[in-house]
Amino acid sequence: MDPIAACLEAHELYRFYHASEDETLALRGVSLSVFLGETVAIVGPSGSGKSTLINCLAGLDEPDAGWVGVMGERMTRRPEAERAALRARHVGILVQSGNLLDHLCVADNLKMAICLAGGRRRRVDVAAALNAVGLAARAHALPAQLSGGELARAGLALALINEPAVLLADEPTGEVDAANEAHLLDLLGDRARNGGANLIVTHSQAVAAAADRVLRLVDGRLEDD
Repeated sequence: MDPIAACLEAHELYRFYHASEDETLALRGVSLSVFLGETVAIVGPSGSGKSTLINCLAGLDEPDAGWVGVMGERMTRRPEAERAALRARHVGILVQSGNLLDHLCVADNLKMAICLAGGRRRRVDVAAALNAVGLAARAHALPAQLSGGELARAGLALALINEPAVLLADEPTGEVDAANEAHLLDLLGDRARNGGANLIVTHSQAVAAAADRVLRLVDGRLEDD
């Protein structure tokens, strides 16, 4: 891959939702590029399409038009097995809920993610990964035993456990206090300085202020903030 090429690209993404005769235009021609070594924040009002955008970028949802590429490979309109393999190689994902398997403790969720990525990171230190997000003491807790903030931090540890080139995170600090938010911002900053890319959907002014670029999504359209 060209070292100056974007690690994540989206071109003219459209996403429509239909309910009876009503049509909601969630994304209207969204294009963006994210490069290794930077943090990009996506801001905008609730209902503007931010979560839909994350899902399309991650290949969890297919756009109705346009395409997404990750690390020089097309994500869009490929079989789910191929999209899943591409995510396992290159992408860490944190969505607002459902990141962890309910029947596994936090540590076992991380171990499962390592196995699903082909075991290439089997030697990773799960305890260190949890310590990095302040959850070392909660390694053996089930998701139902975690607070909202702890779930968000556990989800971030899960997203980062295989050292992905690209992190896609939807409100990673939405339910954490100011001290933990500052800690997570330091973690994401270290990722970028070490060559990783972060794309963060957020309502937090602190997260936006720490980003290299801020893009605003309003009514499904993207603009520089």
